[in-house]
Amino acid sequence: MTQIIVLPHVELCPKGKVFNAEPGVSICDALLQNGVEIEHACEKSAACTTCHVILREGFNSLKPAEEIEEDLLDKAWGLESTSRLSCQAVVADKDLVIEIPKYSINMVKE
Repeated sequence: MTQIIVLPHVELCPKGKVFNAEPGVSICDALLQNGVEIEHACEKSAACTTCHVILREGFNSLKPAEEIEEDLLDKAWGLESTSRLSCQAVVADKDLVIEIPKYSINMVKE
């Protein structure tokens, strides 16, 4: 099992969250299965950027992003070098620390 630490997000998990996930599941599915209601407007089909996350630890344990994900990430708010679409990034065997950006392309959240 891989430990996932979600940093506090004012709306989705104000106190942050720590849980275990099976390697092979997408980060998006792991978040949703553990009560973190991350936005995923395209139903996890890699057609939007609403599930954008920033990996603060464990980024290099993930398989590299495919071209379609890289192209979409260019449109994500708050893009960083360790950004991924959580619907496309698959949990591996190294623990992850995840930050969910305050804003998404769908709507500004304040």
